[in-house]
Amino acid sequence: MTVFSSYKRNEIYKEITKQQLDVLVIGGGITGAGISLDAATRGLRTGTIEMNDFAAGTSSRSTKLVHGGLRYLQQFEVKMVAEVGKERAIVYENGPHVTTPEWMMLPFHKGGNFGPFTTNVGLRVYDFLAGVKRDERRKMLSPEEALNREPLIKKEDLKGAGYYVEYKTDDARLTIEVMKKAVQSGAHVINYTKAVDFIYNDDQKIIGVIAQDQLTGEKMKIYAKKIVNAGGPWVDDLREIDGSKKGKTLHLTKGVHLVFSNEQFPLQQAIYFDAPDGRMIFAIPRDNKTYVGTTDTTYEGDIEHPTMTEDDRDYLVKAINYMFPSLGITNEHVESSWAGLRPLIQEEGKSPDEISRKDEIFISDSGLISMAGGKLTGYRKMAEHAVNTVVDQLKREEQIIYTKSQTHDLRISGGEVGGSKGFAEFKKQKIAEAVGKGISEETAQLLVQKYGSNTDVLLSLYENKQKEANVANIDPLVFAQLLYGIEQELVYKPVDFFIRRTGALYFDINWVREHKDAVIDYMADTFKWSAEQKQEYIAELEKLLHEAVTPEK
Repeated sequence: MTVFSSYKRNEIYKEITKQQLDVLVIGGGITGAGISLDAATRGLRTGTIEMNDFAAGTSSRSTKLVHGGLRYLQQFEVKMVAEVGKERAIVYENGPHVTTPEWMMLPFHKGGNFGPFTTNVGLRVYDFLAGVKRDERRKMLSPEEALNREPLIKKEDLKGAGYYVEYKTDDARLTIEVMKKAVQSGAHVINYTKAVDFIYNDDQKIIGVIAQDQLTGEKMKIYAKKIVNAGGPWVDDLREIDGSKKGKTLHLTKGVHLVFSNEQFPLQQAIYFDAPDGRMIFAIPRDNKTYVGTTDTTYEGDIEHPTMTEDDRDYLVKAINYMFPSLGITNEHVESSWAGLRPLIQEEGKSPDEISRKDEIFISDSGLISMAGGKLTGYRKMAEHAVNTVVDQLKREEQIIYTKSQTHDLRISGGEVGGSKGFAEFKKQKIAEAVGKGISEETAQLLVQKYGSNTDVLLSLYENKQKEANVANIDPLVFAQLLYGIEQELVYKPVDFFIRRTGALYFDINWVREHKDAVIDYMADTFKWSAEQKQEYIAELEKLLHEAVTPEK
């Protein structure tokens, strides 16, 4: 029986080290989660290690769109548009609680990137390539219709707008739900466990990993027939340890997003717009906030800790005021922010904007399989390619036949809600149940959207743990989410809970400030942290709270 509880970390370590695995996945972002799920559901004995928390890197710091890649038409990436467009629909059906259709408006102004003719043609081609559903196909809007949908956009020289569907997601929740499904399917998965070296046989073929528990410092050996490097921005670091970083390498670019309160930026309609320098930027309403991004600049700093700079902030604020001139947004209006890295595959002579987002698999002489590049939307297909590579090798070496990928129609954790069609009724029912237990309708809606079919577990904890919540001086609903995170989502540090499991540091920063002291006290007591540990984890959260609103110079 596989577990995903922070109370049982030792049991997970025993399982992952007690016998040779078929495949060990290094990396707990969306790519690693997808590979873990694909491998486990094909019957491979699967282990996964992540040096930080799940989704702590790029997979919690994206634009939070499972999008069909309209922008890639400009680069004539026809095959990519077709593939990710179709994948988008699969991601939605398998987890409609964490992925939601969002109508996007693309206004065009005189002298901008897009005009009525090119937008109409582009969106029509996009509909065709991406296999867009009939009721989600593009529409063309007059200037009056565009302003009616979003009065804040620039009126001067407005020539109309394209109107098409994107899908917004909670990237970190999507990652954790995929990983939970992998665990339910038999994978042994652990966070805060870093691959520090590889183990080789006499033929210099890779047969295992020396991993270090980042919480205790203890080292262990994990043996596996195949090792998949899904390290995202760290892929080349692992190739370097293996001595196989050659040929194509990663080019890291940084993307920054700013978050505003609804009072300061009351956006009604998601907008994809031209910045003054010709780049395209998203402005998206979410949970009574509006977030805007992204920048795209070459990055050479600390991979683990990219931050917003004053230049990043100023660039986005200038872009907002260009497209939404009536708002008068200033730097002081920024409520929160995040910075993430895109691990692109280096292509000579191309700017970050032009470098392809496609994925590739590199296989080293030692046998290390590295998955590089790619994007959130295509995670399932990337995982299928990676595991196909693994099973093809095992088939040749051991004459074992494994099944084909099982994930096309596989609901992720929380996704057992009757698909996209059944989710509306499911949501209505669960909101009513939550309201009946004293939870506000608005909060209930957010809860169901976050946890999907796992909402029942949350509501049960909320109902049955009121006394413990009161003793801990924690709001009962916050307490229910915390317990669920610890028991079923491997939450160990405050940042796991406040960033990756709830998204609160980005979208409800005051909620973090309100609850952090009581939550940290409870976690310290539960996990028997030393005074030094507690102080370290407090400092870690405080630093991120500070950086969310205060840019680097």
